[in-house]
Amino acid sequence: QVQLVESGGGLVQPGGSLRLSCAAAGSISSINVMGWYRQAPGKERELVADITRGGSTKYADSVKGRFISSRDNAKNTVYLQMTSLKPEDTANYYCRMNVVAGIYSYGMTYWGKGTLVTVSS
Repeated sequence: QVQLVESGGGLVQPGGSLRLSCAAAGSISSINVMGWYRQAPGKERELVADITRGGSTKYADSVKGRFISSRDNAKNTVYLQMTSLKPEDTANYYCRMNVVAGIYSYGMTYWGKGTLVTVSS
């Protein structure tokens, strides 16, 4: 069994910064793509950023130039550095990973439970 635990959410003023972390724990062999998604009240969950094992990244247009995703493969952890935050960034942020673990030779998708980011003055 694999568990993902996010941390780093909170309340921040517009223009501020936050750094989210998501660590995976379990009998992990390797992790393929790591990603961040968010869901605002009344809206669908959307991709914010993802990063491959080799470090290639992809971002939603709404966060390009403001958010940076990175990962530490040795720690099975993905990060999301968020800067110039806007009220419209307010949402629950979830990490998602494609993990090869246990007896399986292929990756399975796991989700964290989410961390709330509120951008407000």
